[in-house]
Amino acid sequence: QVVPRVPVPAEAGDSAMYTPLLTHGEQVDVLERLDFVLRNISELRKEVEELRNSLQHLAAEIVGEVRSHLEETQKVTRRRRFPFPRERSDSTGSSSIYFTASSGAANTDDGESEGGYTTANAESDYDRESERESEEGEDEVSCETVRTARRDSLDLVNEDETHLILDSSLEEGLGQLLQQADRLHSGDEQEKREGFQLLLNNKLAYGDQKDFLWRLARAHSDMCEITEDADEKRSYASDGKEEIEIAVQKWDQSAECHQWYAILCGQLAEHESIQKRIQTGYVFKEHIDKAIELKPEDPKSYYLLGRWCYQVSHLGWLEKKTASALFEAPPTATIQDALQNFLRVEELSPGFSKAGRVYIAKCYRDLGKNSAAVLWMNLASELPVNTKEDAESERELEEMRSV
Repeated sequence: QVVPRVPVPAEAGDSAMYTPLLTHGEQVDVLERLDFVLRNISELRKEVEELRNSLQHLAAEIVGEVRSHLEETQKVTRRRRFPFPRERSDSTGSSSIYFTASSGAANTDDGESEGGYTTANAESDYDRESERESEEGEDEVSCETVRTARRDSLDLVNEDETHLILDSSLEEGLGQLLQQADRLHSGDEQEKREGFQLLLNNKLAYGDQKDFLWRLARAHSDMCEITEDADEKRSYASDGKEEIEIAVQKWDQSAECHQWYAILCGQLAEHESIQKRIQTGYVFKEHIDKAIELKPEDPKSYYLLGRWCYQVSHLGWLEKKTASALFEAPPTATIQDALQNFLRVEELSPGFSKAGRVYIAKCYRDLGKNSAAVLWMNLASELPVNTKEDAESERELEEMRSV
């Protein structure tokens, strides 16, 4: 056995001695451990090979059963298409066979064949004679079927069928996932967090699906609203905007994609400079207008447009000057524009949100219509507080009443 030795400096000369890294006993112990590992690897290889052979055998058996079923179906179809000129009796003791659709309708109660057909006498003389007469024309097809089954022993279904099965399974799973995500989005803060994590966990599987992506962006928006930390708010808004931006580019005709892109742009702009906020305002309105064009009966889009109009109508002097310096046509909107959009929300979905009714009251107050403002303040008071925005509106409502 070769014993590893430690190299010594050249200055030591020819008389220098090499000392082993391990003692003899330690070397023996290492060799025994290596031998144990090699034996385990060898046994594992054998087990894997046995498992592979078993799976191949099982797959071959399943393919054989499938092919046999297909052959029987072909024979039944051929006999139905080319009936033999033989008299058949209608009595229950006759040798005739009555077939019904495999959906479950049956003409007799005697039994059901493997092919999904109900038969009166599955082993009748007529059936055996018919099979003998049709076997000559089926031999060639059967042989080819057997050869194909052997050649494709591991391919239980063809590629197209596999894609159909996978697509159907993914679609069903996606539908259930989206329903759960919608339910969690409508819940409290903890449920919103659960919904966000649920979508993140499934991004790898469904990240290329439109309805999944805009819900993921919506979940980012929820997290931006929930968290109190400014840096986290910015991070959630930025990440959500990146997610939905991909969806908008790919699915330009999706109202939800445009709507949530506008929302996340607005949330991100809250942490930007005045110049950036004004620039984002143009982008916001462009995508909200597109969402309304694509889905004109969605009250949320009108609510968002109403808020945009209200904010633009209340731009400060500095913001107006900045907009005039940066853009040839600064954004313009009036209180009346905002009011019309908020009223449209109530028309489409009465009681859509507490915040929406508070905005209507504020618009009427700004227009000097105090009686209408009081009416909508009372109507807003009737609605529960469901969101953080509703809670802020509740405080505004109290301030309006105290004035």
